[in-house]
Amino acid sequence: MMTWTQTYDPLGNIGLSALIAAIPIIFFFLALTVFRLKGHIAGLGTIISTLAVALFFYKMPIGMALMATFNGMWYGLWPISWIIITAVFLYKLSVKSGQFEIIRDSVISVTDDQRLQVILIGFSFGAFLEGSAGFGAPVAITAGILVALGLQPLYAAGLCLIANTAPVAFGALGIPILVAGKTTGIDPMLIGMMAGRQLPLLSMFVPFFLVWLMDGYRGVRQTWPAVLVAGLSFALAQYYTSNYIGPELPDITSALVSMLALSVFLKFWQPKEAFTFGIDRCQPRKKSPPTHYSLSQILKAWSPFIVLTIIVIIWSLPQFKALFAKGGALYSLVFSFHVPGLDNLVIKTTPIVTSDTPYAAEYKFDLISATGSGILLAALITMALLRIRISDGISVFAETLQELLRPIFSIACVLGFAYLANYSGLSSTLALALASTGKFFPFFSPVLGWLGVFLTGSDTSSNALFSSLQSITAQQIGVSEVLLVAANTTGGVTGKMISPQSIAVACAAVGLVGRESDLFRFTIKWSFMFLLLLCIMTYIQAYYLTGMIPG
Repeated sequence: MMTWTQTYDPLGNIGLSALIAAIPIIFFFLALTVFRLKGHIAGLGTIISTLAVALFFYKMPIGMALMATFNGMWYGLWPISWIIITAVFLYKLSVKSGQFEIIRDSVISVTDDQRLQVILIGFSFGAFLEGSAGFGAPVAITAGILVALGLQPLYAAGLCLIANTAPVAFGALGIPILVAGKTTGIDPMLIGMMAGRQLPLLSMFVPFFLVWLMDGYRGVRQTWPAVLVAGLSFALAQYYTSNYIGPELPDITSALVSMLALSVFLKFWQPKEAFTFGIDRCQPRKKSPPTHYSLSQILKAWSPFIVLTIIVIIWSLPQFKALFAKGGALYSLVFSFHVPGLDNLVIKTTPIVTSDTPYAAEYKFDLISATGSGILLAALITMALLRIRISDGISVFAETLQELLRPIFSIACVLGFAYLANYSGLSSTLALALASTGKFFPFFSPVLGWLGVFLTGSDTSSNALFSSLQSITAQQIGVSEVLLVAANTTGGVTGKMISPQSIAVACAAVGLVGRESDLFRFTIKWSFMFLLLLCIMTYIQAYYLTGMIPG
């Protein structure tokens, strides 16, 4: 079949071309913030606008454009939506078992202050889930727990999305950093070290910011000792692990240290007033004694999440992955399909790549090795541990599917848009427009990562998409490749809270399907604020604090 070569400046002016390329993104922002459309409607409209841009401005053949879209939508269904379905199923099983009341009281036994519960569950425990599982499961589970603790659903989802900022770069056992290293040829240890010299500052800031969002300056004033313990312990562990151990474990170690440090500290210190959310507004209340359960009862109640962590870590181990790799003992259980009319027919060219390169399009159906399948196994083990009947489990699974139909369609639309943006060259146009800023590019470098995560919902995918361009641009302007490739990762974490995929997952987890625009409006301004902080930090490190760059 005939090949088609990407063009990155269809109008002959990179600024105007970038403006055209941004039309689908601008549409999506307006759809959620101004017109307040439901997530699946906004996603479908974004696909249509992207198709129009790809066909009329980039002159992409219609067959390739449609196949790229369908390829992305299928990827949105498997493995991405499969992870969300099984994670929410696991959470619902915990609720169905009647054990969730024990989980609730075990958290209250540590602190009955909801400001600190958000730090303990949304920030620290969420980071632990991000480090072991990633891909939307942390927000789905932690937001559900916080709603059970009494937080309003929209608030719980928004706070968990913001809390998830700190650990994303090292999520799923460091996969984003490893992919960045593989893409650029830079030692992943160096990239992880650099990320570990940027993110701890954000990790220190996020817990204070969460409390400020909930209760303003009064909340910060009343809780700062505990918040400092949580943030500082997390940041120190994140720095040490990333700089002296490797990029695979910073989230796991940071989360464990933070949870332990905060829990121990709260045994000896509590704010004078316990804070809770009223029906219409936030208000303080007097501290009440929590209900106590035995250690065995608490471990049983938390067993779904303990099993989840063990299973997902096993699924993430290189030795396990090797079983399903080419030549592995279980490779026959992985079904790969070359996407017809697309695979190796789109040609990427300079300066996105060093020489003309066919763009592969292969869909992989990994029935066993998919992360969602590991989570399903954890759910089945949970049913046995908590003695949930098979008929009840089937009923809960059917209920989960029914509730997630619209979010799943939203995620499929988002991934369809992302794949089309990549295969058409649209995303590369936006990247090149930023790279054309020359000496100012270090300031805009994190924006590329932010854009990549917004488009794909994944820091890993963002690094696969833009790390090479970051490295090439760094060489051209004479700054550190390690810094700018790391900035792609750290900038990406700020886009996670507004990624359509993340928004859809969070809304589904707390029963707000159809209110994606409300959640998007809640998080978008904070995403831009966090991004600005990282832009300033990266620029200063590029030219004035070069001693912070490893290597």
